[in-house]
Amino acid sequence: MKTLNDFRESLNLEQPGSGLSVQLNSLWYDARGDWGKAHAQVDQMKDQDSALVHAYLHRKEGDIWNADYWYRKAGAIRPDLSLEEEWEQLVLQFLQLKPKV
Repeated sequence: MKTLNDFRESLNLEQPGSGLSVQLNSLWYDARGDWGKAHAQVDQMKDQDSALVHAYLHRKEGDIWNADYWYRKAGAIRPDLSLEEEWEQLVLQFLQLKPKV
């Protein structure tokens, strides 16, 4: 999967595509309306990328205090964007990353 359109099209599938990062899996489940499964993907992860997705999920949930905590863990601040715009930016960011070896 290389483009945002590819990712959006994959939302019609029953499961996320193979080879996606944990962050993209989380964003996939979120877009499918399964916040709990999206959260479970990143909940125990310690890296900054996962913290950023974790922050977005708590922002979406409406738990701003917790979201801001996770944005700080990610080395970021809460963006002044709609949730849809933030979701799209996150997907684009993680589609650009090379798989870690």
